[in-house]
Amino acid sequence: MEEPNPHEKFHRSAADLEAGLDHIRQSPAGGGRLEMVLRRPQTEEREVLEAAELTTEVGVVGDNWIERSSTRTEDGSAHPDMQLNLMNVRVAELVAGPRERWPLAGDQLYVDLDLQDSALPHWTKLAIGDAVIQITDQPHNGCAKFRRRFGAEALKFVNSPVGKELHLRGVNARVLEAGTIRPGDEIRFL
Repeated sequence: MEEPNPHEKFHRSAADLEAGLDHIRQSPAGGGRLEMVLRRPQTEEREVLEAAELTTEVGVVGDNWIERSSTRTEDGSAHPDMQLNLMNVRVAELVAGPRERWPLAGDQLYVDLDLQDSALPHWTKLAIGDAVIQITDQPHNGCAKFRRRFGAEALKFVNSPVGKELHLRGVNARVLEAGTIRPGDEIRFL
């Protein structure tokens, strides 16, 4: 017998997800705000942080990104252009529900910022706190874990053509200048 999914009660219908698109499209462009920061010290572990140190070597200090393998590098090491994952808070709220469930998505930075290519092209540099990050061209897609946590409709939603256009699953970035970031920090384009 299959084990019950404790996340199922939070799964949204396709209609509910579609109804949230207008709110997502109203995300600020040209600057925004960092709403939540977390690190993943181990697989399936999440720590919401009041402040985080970013370095060019490891991304979020204490996060396990550097230990993760990647099929996108020749030697299987962590991909340097996938150090950080940014997710729009409006999408997180829509697919995950209450704020305490947002970390289930596994992204490190939750931002109120328009992530679509027209507003945030690849290689855009952003200042957050006293750190500088750069958006990369590595795709960030929903996966089986995302489906289990947020439902089949949410997975279809973020991986749909409009989902990919708006980067509903989020974007990847790398750290260019080390520094400290905190929820509430302004996100500035450089």
